Amino acid sequence: MADKPSCPAKLYALNENNQWDYLGSGNVTSVPSESQGMFLVVRSESSGSLVLETEVLPDTPYQKQKDTLIVWSEGENHGMALSFRDSESCQETWEAICQVQGKDPTVNVTQDLLDDLEEDINETLETDDLDELPNCELSKLKQIANLVTSAFGSPLLRRRLALVLENESYIKKLLQLLHTCENVGYTEGLYHLNTIIKGMFFLDKTALLEILFSDECIMDVIGCLEYDPALDQPKKHREFLTQNANFKEVIPITTCKLRQRIHQTYRVQYIQDILFPTQSVLEENCLSALKTFIFLNKMEIIHMLQGDDNFLPQIFEQLKDKTIDNDKRRELLFFLKEFVAFAQILKPRSKDALFKTLTQMGILPAIKVIMSLDNFQIKSSAIDIFTYMVDHSPSMIREFIIEDQQNENGSLLINLVIKQMICDPDPEQAGALHIMKLLRLVLDPDNMIAMPHKCERSIFLNFFYKQCMHNIILPLWATTSEDTFEEDHILTGDINNKYCLHDYQTAQLLGIILELLTFCVQHHTYYIKYYILRKDLLRNVLILMKSKHTFLVLCALRLMRKIIGLKDEVYNRYIIKGNLFEPVVNAFLDNGTRYNMLNSAVIELFEYIKVENIKSLLIHVVEKFYKRLQWIEYVPTFKSLKFKYEQEKDRKSQKSLNSMQSSKIFLSSARELEKNEVSWKRDIEDIEEGETSMNPLESDCQYVCDTFMETEETTENEDKVNLPKRTSSGDLKFTHTHSTGDTNGTDSPMRLVDYSDDEEEEDKEDEKAFRKRPHLIP
Repeated sequence: MADKPSCPAKLYALNENNQWDYLGSGNVTSVPSESQGMFLVVRSESSGSLVLETEVLPDTPYQKQKDTLIVWSEGENHGMALSFRDSESCQETWEAICQVQGKDPTVNVTQDLLDDLEEDINETLETDDLDELPNCELSKLKQIANLVTSAFGSPLLRRRLALVLENESYIKKLLQLLHTCENVGYTEGLYHLNTIIKGMFFLDKTALLEILFSDECIMDVIGCLEYDPALDQPKKHREFLTQNANFKEVIPITTCKLRQRIHQTYRVQYIQDILFPTQSVLEENCLSALKTFIFLNKMEIIHMLQGDDNFLPQIFEQLKDKTIDNDKRRELLFFLKEFVAFAQILKPRSKDALFKTLTQMGILPAIKVIMSLDNFQIKSSAIDIFTYMVDHSPSMIREFIIEDQQNENGSLLINLVIKQMICDPDPEQAGALHIMKLLRLVLDPDNMIAMPHKCERSIFLNFFYKQCMHNIILPLWATTSEDTFEEDHILTGDINNKYCLHDYQTAQLLGIILELLTFCVQHHTYYIKYYILRKDLLRNVLILMKSKHTFLVLCALRLMRKIIGLKDEVYNRYIIKGNLFEPVVNAFLDNGTRYNMLNSAVIELFEYIKVENIKSLLIHVVEKFYKRLQWIEYVPTFKSLKFKYEQEKDRKSQKSLNSMQSSKIFLSSARELEKNEVSWKRDIEDIEEGETSMNPLESDCQYVCDTFMETEETTENEDKVNLPKRTSSGDLKFTHTHSTGDTNGTDSPMRLVDYSDDEEEEDKEDEKAFRKRPHLIP
């Protein structure tokens, strides 16, 4: 058998760790052996030295893979592999092996390989094939695209490809082909470039992104991403970024590196948001390096701006200058808004330091100046910045508001924010809803600090209810009151004609205000209670039950339900005295038999009163409204209310009867005492006349005096118990126990003498009675 011609190939061997080691490259030759077999000989291409010489044995398992790879096993943990440069050379060697073993060369396996050889062999060998990439030529674009695409099947291949692509000159040469393809109209090549560049992003390597996002390459990268094969026409992203997206320096930037980072971050953010808008879970995980790149850029921009002693102070000074035009102020405000938005990515400690720096530089006074202007769009941007401040530290905002009240120049910042809420032109009141949520954060007592010498909660809430609450409820007064609102407020003009009960936009605003009031009732128990009682606020709220907008009716009902849920007798007496169930019952009856949210909400309100047994309200509802509600039988609520009312009435009657019996016992005891006094006086007269001996007198006097003092002591205790009490209506109710037999007695029958089994207590009572013994002679 003659020697076969040599074939170039790479040689690999399996090591003890089941990993493939590269032994070198050379020429493979088939050499016949004396036993009619064959040797595979590999000699180095460079030196001609022998790299491998192995005999092809009949029982050695061989396998051909992917047309260019032959793998065999010469024993346990002793695998070998040859990777040929082309399929023809591989096929020639394979035919020689099959001839020796008597196998058909069309099959790819002569015998089964060991399991260890089939693990990761393809990855390892293909990785080494990536030592060199195809040349950057138009004819090689398809091959490069296939190579990049095939690498996604293995983490090892991705890492190897990324290392090879980190050659900066290779990527630049590849991007130059973009202009060549565009000039010659090679659409297929442009699609391949799109695949290649996208593949580089999904390799998820920061080093690659540094090259792709450099000033020299980034616009060409965006150009490659324009030619998506899934689109009929390419997008014009480069045209937009160069012609439409204009960079304006609101304050001159003197640092070139800062300017470059801002430009780069904007373009990279554009790539993430526009060119990779919706990612699957897999794609999102493969783009973590892109997100990290943007994050680090923003961090660097923030630190450079924060470290500039002149840049941010100039912005705040210009924002507070009322003489600058609106366009300039808008640009300053948009820049500040974007800067504060960047700060949200910072870690808590860094973020806190930044916001403290902004506060010291005067960001809140600047916002106050902007909020006092008439431009609604500019004020909306200021509210966005204010939102970031409130979300970060409500206490910092409250501290500024308290200090702001000491400055008599202009309105308070908090009142300007409230004005923005109640003047929202949006019919759906989206802006007002957003501001209401901000106010809830500021007013939330759970995030207020209590210190030994300073209570933030009491200081701020006292201030708020005196200086701000009347501005919040201004639309409510204007809608529900026929009188002019005389108290100082933040609106000018005829506010009474501005709001209409049935207007949809007004109803939306009032619903937001009621939601804020409901929050206050739940969290500011004392402050809001005093305000509601002083202003008779609930009466005006319940006027909204007449609105044609059911959502507004439910908002008013929800506020009343929250008040009743507190089970506060002060609120209960206020509701009873003002007959404030009247509008609720009217709205319920006007709703008829319709089964809707209003019907359910009203029934739940009365059911709650019944279940919680709020006696004052239960009695008031039954006595005042049961005749109008007794026909409702589809729920047992009102019948149950009547039943509980009758039970309470019977209990009071029994209590009154017991009190009358106590009075009768007292009268009987008093008559007995009077008889004893008469007998006692007669005995005294007999003593003076010498008709009676001393011993019986002492015994009788001791008995009478003890009985009298015990009776007097019991009466004194009675007077202490029967102090004036408040009834459910709020009036004072006095109960006395006199000989006249008043029906308003005590809770239990009176007894003249209290008997006890304890001898020591009897001795004390006797001693007390003895000390109080009256003179025998009147």
